[in-house]
Amino acid sequence: MSERAANKAFDTFIVICLTLSVLACLIPFIHILAVSFSGTVPITSGKVTLFPLDFNMEAYKKVFSDMAMIRSLGFTVFLTVLYTVLCMVMTISAAYALSKKDLKGRRVFMFIIIVTMFFSGGIIPEYILTRELHLLNTIWALILPGLISPFYMIILISFLSGIPDALKESAEIDGSSQFGTLMRIILPLSMPVLATLSLFYAVGRWNGFQDTLMYITKSELYPLQLKLYQMIQNSQVSDLMRMEGNAVSTVVPESLKAATVMFATVPILLVYPWLQKYFVSGALTGAVKG
Repeated sequence: MSERAANKAFDTFIVICLTLSVLACLIPFIHILAVSFSGTVPITSGKVTLFPLDFNMEAYKKVFSDMAMIRSLGFTVFLTVLYTVLCMVMTISAAYALSKKDLKGRRVFMFIIIVTMFFSGGIIPEYILTRELHLLNTIWALILPGLISPFYMIILISFLSGIPDALKESAEIDGSSQFGTLMRIILPLSMPVLATLSLFYAVGRWNGFQDTLMYITKSELYPLQLKLYQMIQNSQVSDLMRMEGNAVSTVVPESLKAATVMFATVPILLVYPWLQKYFVSGALTGAVKG
């Protein structure tokens, strides 16, 4: 087999693997979408696959008519934006300082940070600390415990360490302060990695609900994922009652769950296309440097 044929066969193999990976991620999403638009009979009989059957939008009408769900969506958006901004401020501040090779005690600080990646106090001490700080039933209980990720910070430190020192020294010679150098030179050059880390922080907060289970009992502070969890729990009760003949509903619980999943998933998916240009820019920058 010639080298050209071998390369073509390898490219074909890669394309097939990537296609299968995409389908493995996309098919469950399409199935949930189809269930959310399907009628009661096809869902209960298990006939829905990738296309809606007996098309109706009753499940979405119920979701959008639930003011508690709409309020949770608004609160989750606000929480995610505030959390992401504060996390990035903390991460940038720490990473910029620790990227300085002449920082005294830099190795000690790095060691302390790395240790937290392998050892933690546990859920109970974390809950006790949150309670003693009077953070229960406040939005800060959902923000402060995860305000900075050591792993993401190390990623940013590695990126900042690769920026040539000549750029920083030129700015300092021109009279720029440390903060001015950070804002005018470092951050614009770091936009691809900053966008990536922001997306990681945002997705993590958007999908989080375990901390809400532990720290929040006020319904007005319920994020969207917790409402989805409660709806799934309630639908299980509805299934049991329906099996016993004690409840009659025009919307099957599976359809309602699927519509709620779509309602909670689509908003964060819309963020990806907006950040795509930064990922592409980062890839091109790496290619030019190589």
